Amino acid sequence: MENLEKRNTIAQWVFDTRPVLLRFHLWLEDVEVQRAQAEPVYDLSFTPRGITRCLALTAATTALGTRLFGDFGGGAGKDKAGLNQVKKGADAISAYVMSEGLWHLTRTLPENHALMVSLGEGLMPKAGETPEMGANPLLGFGRVYARPEVARTVDRRVRRLLNEPGHTFEHFYGWLQDRGITIWGAAVDTLECTSRFAEGHETGPMAVLHVFDAPLRMAKPYEAYMGCLTVPKPVVVAAERTSVLLDFRAPRSRVVEAIETAYPGIQRENIHVWTLRGKSRQARLGDLWAEWGALGVHLVEDGWKGPTGIPVFTDSGTYAPTFMVGSWKDAGGATHVFLCDGYAATAEAVQATSLAEVLDVDATMVPFSSTFELPCREEGRLMHLHPDDPGFEASVREVYGERGVDAAKIATYAEAIREAEVANMPMGKEVLRADDFSPEKQWSVLACIGYMGDDPYTGSKGVTKVSDGVYRVTTRLATRNASAIVTFTLRMMEPFDQMRHVFSPLLVRFISGVDHTTRPVKISDSGRIRNELQTMFSQALEHDGETIRVFFDRVDDSVMPAEKRARIRTVLEWYKANHPVWFSWLEIG
Repeated sequence: MENLEKRNTIAQWVFDTRPVLLRFHLWLEDVEVQRAQAEPVYDLSFTPRGITRCLALTAATTALGTRLFGDFGGGAGKDKAGLNQVKKGADAISAYVMSEGLWHLTRTLPENHALMVSLGEGLMPKAGETPEMGANPLLGFGRVYARPEVARTVDRRVRRLLNEPGHTFEHFYGWLQDRGITIWGAAVDTLECTSRFAEGHETGPMAVLHVFDAPLRMAKPYEAYMGCLTVPKPVVVAAERTSVLLDFRAPRSRVVEAIETAYPGIQRENIHVWTLRGKSRQARLGDLWAEWGALGVHLVEDGWKGPTGIPVFTDSGTYAPTFMVGSWKDAGGATHVFLCDGYAATAEAVQATSLAEVLDVDATMVPFSSTFELPCREEGRLMHLHPDDPGFEASVREVYGERGVDAAKIATYAEAIREAEVANMPMGKEVLRADDFSPEKQWSVLACIGYMGDDPYTGSKGVTKVSDGVYRVTTRLATRNASAIVTFTLRMMEPFDQMRHVFSPLLVRFISGVDHTTRPVKISDSGRIRNELQTMFSQALEHDGETIRVFFDRVDDSVMPAEKRARIRTVLEWYKANHPVWFSWLEIG
């Protein structure tokens, strides 16, 4: 009976996830589900069973395909330019796999539903990186996944939102509501810890997909930085009892006092504060490190081991530590508390903050600019100014003080603030919470994480080889009052070299030498190439109604070498000449 029940469970999962399994030529050998509650996640989520399971498998296939075919460790020992190319290649694989998974699973959405990407992580250069290092393949704002008719309708409204002056998010959202179309928003980071992946670190890399039951209040592609403080919920409750408001702006001494109230008798060395570390972050986080250090708490360092026993890292990865925020007792009965402080990129920050809806944590944010060179508190002050204020320039100079600031830098901050406003970022508030990004008073999120490597914060295992062509992949699902760990055992239905093509974008295959003139052409090539251009070359595209114009001269050699751009141009020209009806949407500038 037990074997029969197991076979029936696998069969039901196969039935529910067949769109994703078939797309990636995978056979489901086994599935194991560990729930934190009696009910399945989909019973406590806004997503129905089939969609929930397909989202879980999409996160798993993104982790699997990226780990196996994204050149894991290929950047080890290379210079910045070489490492950057490996990162872009891995990002291209991960963005492609997740996009394909979403495309196929959303064919089973209810007829009046669509999923739209509201935030994507990958366009902005990080600290110490040159501008071209931020031009990574990604799933960014406005990408729509739904049944074809619904997708076309929503896509037309997205183009109005992007291009028509005066057409606001409220117009966009209200129009769709009036027509009975339900939009699920998404915040996506298809490859978290890209540098660690490219360098071959066994811990950290993961695929992160957050799906919301309404679109986030974004009107344009946007990425900058956000200051973030995430603490256990009992700490905020303890502060409220003494009429203390605890958020990102609070002196960290008040945070410690609230921790000591919430957890009587805790030793300060057992208060563990995770922030990003490293010399490149000294200017921005040095004052924060000093503030925590003066309080006698433990600033988490590389190699420290928490309850999972897996060494943590502090060079990147601001999302995953949120899952460890809370308290525990060690073998001697002493209480420990873990919290996160500092900053993150916008998509990662919103993803982590939305976990307050899922975990027993409280999270607040403060908008920063994309340049972000000042200490956190001062950066937050600057982004609360307004360029139209007659005293704007004087206020910026006051923040900079003796360090001095030139007119060009002042103009950069004015542009950053206006860019945030145009994107409909909720500016003007002292702090932001996840609620500020939702157009609804009541909202829900489903977090889906596919682990490429082991996770120090939850103990989840990364992609593991069972035998030739068979792999175990772990996915975490979490929503309000429900979470589950799903472990898939997946068998590849094609030889390994053939599976590389299954998980690789068409354009990448053509760059690597596949002859586009002898390969059988399918009508689906049109949609795939359109999708890949938006993922890989968003900075080189112009949209005019249904038409997409590609300007290869806008792509720097350091983003993609000239010979690769020439190869893609040749491919596009061939498709345009030989299949003009299918590629009527394409123009080459």
